[in-house]
Amino acid sequence: MQCPLLYRFRVIDRLPERPSEAATRGTLVHAVLERLFDAPAVERTAPRARSLVPGQWERLRESRPEVVELFADDPGGERLARWLGEAERLVERWFTLEDPTRLEPAERELFVEAELESGLTLRGIIDRVDVAPTGEVRIVDYKTGKAPRPEYAEGALFQMKFYALVVWRLKRVLPRRLQLVYLGSGDVVTYDPVPADLERVERKLLALWEAIRLATETGEWRPRPTKLCGWCDHQAHCPEFGGTPPPYPLPVRAEASGDGEQGRMGPG
Repeated sequence: MQCPLLYRFRVIDRLPERPSEAATRGTLVHAVLERLFDAPAVERTAPRARSLVPGQWERLRESRPEVVELFADDPGGERLARWLGEAERLVERWFTLEDPTRLEPAERELFVEAELESGLTLRGIIDRVDVAPTGEVRIVDYKTGKAPRPEYAEGALFQMKFYALVVWRLKRVLPRRLQLVYLGSGDVVTYDPVPADLERVERKLLALWEAIRLATETGEWRPRPTKLCGWCDHQAHCPEFGGTPPPYPLPVRAEASGDGEQGRMGPG
C-alpha cells in the first residue's frame, strides 16, 4: 500500500536493505518485553526489564550479524551506549502504560495463518494476545515510535485489523479489543472491532492482492512518491530518483494475441 515498486524491490527482487538504528531498537525492545514475561509476575519490574537489554542485544547481534555495522564507526562505544540507553528508557516507559504483574499473556510473538474463502492466505506475527477469564481476546502491539496524529491513525489501525481478521477467520473468535502501545510518546490507542470492520478489511485485502497479481504478471510496478522516499534504501534503482530498476526476474504476460499465454504468479 505504501509503494508498489518498493514491494517489488523487497519481495520479488529481494534487494538488500541496511539495518536502521530505529528499527533495530524496536526489535530489541520487543525482545525485552517478550522475555520479561518468562519471569514470575512479582519479578516483572522495571529494573529487571532494564537488566535484560544488554543480553538481548547480544542475542540480536548473534542472530542478525548485519546489525553490528550500525556502530562500526563508533570505536569508543559512545553512540552505542546512548542507543542502548534510549532502548532502556522505552522499556521503562512501558511500565507507566501497563502493569505486567497483572498480565498473563496467552501468547507472545504468535505466528498466525489463515486461508480466506477466496484462497488467499494471510500471515502475521502478533506481539501479544491476552485472553480474559470470560474468553474475550485482546490483541496488543508495541510501537517504539510516537502515536500518529488522528488523521493518520487509521493507517496504524489497519495492521491491527489485519491481525484481528486472521484471528477471527482462524479461531472463529472476534477479538474484543485491539490495543496499540506507543512507547515513544506514552500513548495507548484502543479500538473495538465489529464484524463489518473486518469484512471491509477483507475486501480491501482481496483488492490489494488482485493488484499485486496483475502487477506481477505485467511487470508494471509503479513508484508512489511520498515524504518517506527520503529514507528509502532503493533510490539508486528508483525512476523517481533517476535510477533504473534491475531486470525483472519473472515472466511477463504476453500482450493479448489469442494464444492464451499467462504470466506466473509472483511471491506473496
